[in-house]
Amino acid sequence: MTRRSIFRWPNPQCGLCRLPLRDDDHLWCQTCLTSLPQPPYCQHCGATTLDASPHCGFCLRTPPHWDRLVRLGEYGFPLNRLIQQFKFQRQFWLGPPLARLLAAQITAPAPLLLPVPLHPWRRLLRGFNQSTVLATALAASLNTTVDTQSLRRIQRALPQHQLSRQARLQNLQQAFILKERKWPEHVAIVDDVVTTGSTVSVLSRLLREQGVRQIDIYCLGFTPPPKVSVR
Repeated sequence: MTRRSIFRWPNPQCGLCRLPLRDDDHLWCQTCLTSLPQPPYCQHCGATTLDASPHCGFCLRTPPHWDRLVRLGEYGFPLNRLIQQFKFQRQFWLGPPLARLLAAQITAPAPLLLPVPLHPWRRLLRGFNQSTVLATALAASLNTTVDTQSLRRIQRALPQHQLSRQARLQNLQQAFILKERKWPEHVAIVDDVVTTGSTVSVLSRLLREQGVRQIDIYCLGFTPPPKVSVR
């Protein structure tokens, strides 16, 4: 007989569908995990495609400032619910299990992870930086290093999800400071959700100026543009 801890919650339920969990399940059942929205996508810019591809028409016409994007899935149910619980409902304990799911998608991890910072005032209001929690858990799963000191946000701005793409770019002008240091050739930027890519584009340009040659983006959710064909 398998010994159970007396501290185990009786009759545990899936955090999404509320059905009973099996002994080898953790927060979510396998049915909910397999229902995460994970359609094929361009491995360069992250846009949803009809077939998996290293490049798509979008990034061939307008190449992004980074080299590779790895995402857990599209920002749709049930992934968006998990991210909202993690980010806005202070359920920061969801960070490590989400990071482990994302780490399973990363085949050649960058040796240094750089979380997208929050302005100090916003971090104070939220109580934590979800990107830092995610990056720290990713570093543990991937056996890499996370740097939380070299990138700072110095301007408090409107939340990005409230703005158009052009407004996002203007909103981010000179919003970040990147410390001069000896950077490795390969760095990954970690964020919870990539929508238009404005934030990670600004940070990628800053890293290019510091001589970083390969830049990856690791994110949980991606808000896709319309599907494109790679054929």
